Amino acid sequence: MSLAPLRSLFFLAFMAGALTLGASFYLEYGALLQPCFLCQVQRLFLATFALINLMAALHNPGRSGLCLYGLASIVCALLGAVTAGRQVLLQNIPTGAVRDCWPSLHHMIENLSFWQAARSVFNGTVDCVEINWTLFDLSLPEWSLLFFVAMLILGITQCSRLLFSKHLRLTAP
Repeated sequence: MSLAPLRSLFFLAFMAGALTLGASFYLEYGALLQPCFLCQVQRLFLATFALINLMAALHNPGRSGLCLYGLASIVCALLGAVTAGRQVLLQNIPTGAVRDCWPSLHHMIENLSFWQAARSVFNGTVDCVEINWTLFDLSLPEWSLLFFVAMLILGITQCSRLLFSKHLRLTAP
């Protein structure tokens, strides 16, 4: 078995990430849905995930390089899943339990430390709790969580295949 199928999986993960990123931009600019702070953080992890997978597909690294790309991809998918999971949890709490007024992200970055701003974003706002759009009775954060979990499973599968396969060759036959 060669490393080519692993590179193909990285390209498949890139395409899935790019299409999902394109859908999020369509929902923002075409359907005029404004993303909340947690949505923007998820979009950042999604863009990083897609970029890492594109680099892995184009770079043609050896076994250790593929493992590093796979681990970076898994970390991005895990962080995205945690962020999406947090937003899903926020959507399931009563609306009155979340603060009504919140400063802008730009204001928080200028006046708070990075960790204070990050903690404030993860505490959630009213924007993060609102469900503005659903598909098949799932909200956008739930779809995002499903995507990140699927990409996490794909990344773990790739890395385990790479690590536990003793007959993996570096060149195609």
